[in-house]
Amino acid sequence: MFEKLSMVESRYDELMHRLGTSEVQSDPAEYRKAAKALSDMEPLVQKYREYKAVEQDIAGSEELTRGSDADMRQLAEEELKSLHARRDGLLDEIRILLIPKDPNDEKNVILEIRAGTGGEEAALFARELFRMYTRYAERQGWKYDVMSASESDTGGLKEAIVSIEGRGVYSHLKYESGVHRVQRVPATEAQGRVHTSTATVAVLPEAEDVDIQINEKDLRIDTFCSSGPGGQSVNTTYSAVRLTHIPTGVVVSQQDEKSQIKNRAKAMKVLRARLYEMEMQKQQDAIAKERRGQVGTGERSEKIRTYNFPQSRITDHRINFTTHRLDDVLGGELRELIEQVTSYYNAEKLKQVTMSDSGNDATKH
Repeated sequence: MFEKLSMVESRYDELMHRLGTSEVQSDPAEYRKAAKALSDMEPLVQKYREYKAVEQDIAGSEELTRGSDADMRQLAEEELKSLHARRDGLLDEIRILLIPKDPNDEKNVILEIRAGTGGEEAALFARELFRMYTRYAERQGWKYDVMSASESDTGGLKEAIVSIEGRGVYSHLKYESGVHRVQRVPATEAQGRVHTSTATVAVLPEAEDVDIQINEKDLRIDTFCSSGPGGQSVNTTYSAVRLTHIPTGVVVSQQDEKSQIKNRAKAMKVLRARLYEMEMQKQQDAIAKERRGQVGTGERSEKIRTYNFPQSRITDHRINFTTHRLDDVLGGELRELIEQVTSYYNAEKLKQVTMSDSGNDATKH
């Protein structure tokens, strides 16, 4: 681990020097690239330098404990306790910073919410999840755009697709993918029995053109008149667009805009995100099949959370975490839940980093 840290520090110093050269400063693209790399490395390098400074302080205090002055020895021994605690804390922080970063963490997302089992009750729950995530986005200062929404007869949501833009959106929402289950007494239930319904959530990192190349020959493009609830005609022009990606069979329809061009652009955005997710899943399956037996894969087929209304309780089944702040969470206060899940995943990754370090140390000996 320390060999790796030393290499990162050397690279950091090299980049710092390069940023000051006329060659890099005269090339905006190269300057941005170097500055981004420097910014990414800085937290780790700063912690490593703090660690080295504490190690020097420990060496100095240990020297004092071997001296003849009894008072100075006692002070040095007390100092060593706090220095050792500080060193251990820095090591933990460094290991976390060494966890490989998800390349998608800074991406915007396409959020898809769909009513599952439970009929109208499921659609009403999907509406509440939609409200929960859009409120959370507002609290984070993110911008969101409802790309399409299909309402049920009672005002619920059969499906909603939302684009969310902001800093680190995917890093916050990536563990929200899966089946969300609600347990409550529907307004139409005369006997007061608790019903169980579900809704699925998919969080797709928004793919750029460089991430996913879509050939026009692989697309079938159909246009049709957009329609409203119950099939009533909303627009008599052929502004709605349906894209079919022939190689994969993925179909995306978009009709919210009056312009066919705008609908096609939105549909392409969703299609690109879905194809990117499929490609990521292929890579993950090939690299780490054992992940399915760990915390979970975040796949849509997994039941990740239950919202129990009679007991005002939310349980995240992946980490056995329960909170009784149901109203706050549905109002957009998702921070605690997201932090708990993220911490758990990071702890699992940290174990792997630690085991890897231990294995390398054993090999050296």
